[in-house]
Amino acid sequence: MGKDKLRKFAEIDTFPNVYQLHLGKVMKGKWASEHFKNEQPIVLELACGKGEYAVNLAKLFPEKNFIGVDLKGNRIWRGARTGVDEGIKNLAFLRIQIEDILEYFAAGEVDEIWITFADPQPQESREKKRLTFPGFLEKYKILLKNGGKVNLKTDNDGLYDYTCEKVDEHKLIIHKKTNHLYQSEFADEVLSIKTHYERIYLKHDKNINYIQFSFS
Repeated sequence: MGKDKLRKFAEIDTFPNVYQLHLGKVMKGKWASEHFKNEQPIVLELACGKGEYAVNLAKLFPEKNFIGVDLKGNRIWRGARTGVDEGIKNLAFLRIQIEDILEYFAAGEVDEIWITFADPQPQESREKKRLTFPGFLEKYKILLKNGGKVNLKTDNDGLYDYTCEKVDEHKLIIHKKTNHLYQSEFADEVLSIKTHYERIYLKHDKNINYIQFSFS
């Protein structure tokens, strides 16, 4: 492991807005009251990487709490560092395996979920790793309040098609759906937030897919 990665791993241990493993489990059911010190809605960004979406959403919506979730500490470091430096109080990060997310949040504790440019896991053998695999959808259903929404934004047509297929199979409620986001009526201030990788895709004229759905 390079010196820069080691430095970032050591530094996130000191950040007040980053939780790892057992410290995160202690927060289950208490994120709003214990960390954020309010009762505002909680929004998750799963596989957040550098947390670009979570950071920007937190700035746009100070009346909500945002938590970026990812396993890679050297990536989380960037968003967490920004949160500390800019004093973004409604932003936190959780470093865990997303498969274990029910150990870190209580049933109905979450108001909304974002999945932005996650690894599409295209190999059939890795289907269970896709963040819209039915096993994950069942977890989201438990986490979300009634009517809570899931948003998927991706450049990967395969993951988008797969997600639409699973949403149809499970008879979930579709609120928005497009395979050309920036040519659609949905491209508002929120959906126009662009991550580093999205900017690269757009330079190559890649279409951006988006679907928003809920369980009730």
